Amino acid sequence: MPQSDLARRSPPDPKLFGLRLSRWNRTMLALGLLAIVAAPHLMEDFSVFQLTKAAIYAIAILGLNLLTGFNGQFSLGHGAFYAVGAYTSAILMTSFGMHYALTIPVAALVAFVIGFGFGFPALRLEGLYLALATFALAVAAPQLLKFSALEDFTGGVQGIVVPRPQAPAWTGLSDDAWLYYFTVAWMLALFVLAANLVNARPGRAMKAIRDNPIAASAMGINTPLYKTLTFGVSAAYTGVAGAISAFVVGFVAPDSFTFFLSVALLVGVVVGGIGSVTGAIFGGLFVLYVPNFAEEFAGVFSKGLSWAAYGTILIAIVYLMPSGLAGLVRWLVMRAAQPRQTGD
Repeated sequence: MPQSDLARRSPPDPKLFGLRLSRWNRTMLALGLLAIVAAPHLMEDFSVFQLTKAAIYAIAILGLNLLTGFNGQFSLGHGAFYAVGAYTSAILMTSFGMHYALTIPVAALVAFVIGFGFGFPALRLEGLYLALATFALAVAAPQLLKFSALEDFTGGVQGIVVPRPQAPAWTGLSDDAWLYYFTVAWMLALFVLAANLVNARPGRAMKAIRDNPIAASAMGINTPLYKTLTFGVSAAYTGVAGAISAFVVGFVAPDSFTFFLSVALLVGVVVGGIGSVTGAIFGGLFVLYVPNFAEEFAGVFSKGLSWAAYGTILIAIVYLMPSGLAGLVRWLVMRAAQPRQTGD
């Protein structure tokens, strides 16, 4: 039977949450979910805590990727939105006694409003000028958090100690394992939401603006509205990550949200894969583990070489895998699937 006739008669790939998944995608998804569920039972609490932080970074990186990878707006200031989410959650928990789970949507809303508002002046800026404006935002955020007039809320230089949530008794889990599952549940939900968004009409409009803003406007796409909305949604994602980090780490302080955090998130976008939803997971793992690995590796020779080792690893990844780690995994899966397709 000709391959075209076979393709026409074959049933379409099933959908999950509106996304059509191939056989290999379903296999990879099943293996990934199995690894996620099993991880806390195979690791010590500190390792589980590290995975939780990687999942938090993945959420923030995905938010930045929506803006940069899918909409073409360059940002060096997402560490500020991370700080907004973290401080919103910390203040609501410590000053108003709000349950930690309820602080997350509030933090997302606050970050969305600030991001949407920042998107308006950003409409007049593109490329390096937008990068410079967001850079100013990242540099100013820690100083604003130290401002004496806000010290009653932000704790000033000392920051805020946030009580870490305890696992419900009925789960039988440790506190770290519970926070891990809680964070991963949010991560998966936000990933499904983002995947549906970029494959729907708004996502196609975002990508059209990224590829050619003039052509997108000529086709009737409201470019200013989509740019500001994307900025707001991107900030909301990053705010969710910051909110979760506040009670997972148990402490927030201005010096935790320096410009380096914004750079680390951008590095995670590039390493994971620009314009890739699942690439944010690889980006989160890179942001958490690779600096520590580089420091340990360089420590064998000299402690002052840790950043040199980190830079070498980053250059190697960008050079050898221009589409990021997600692109590499996609290529390996396609190569593994080729023999099976030939034999069908």
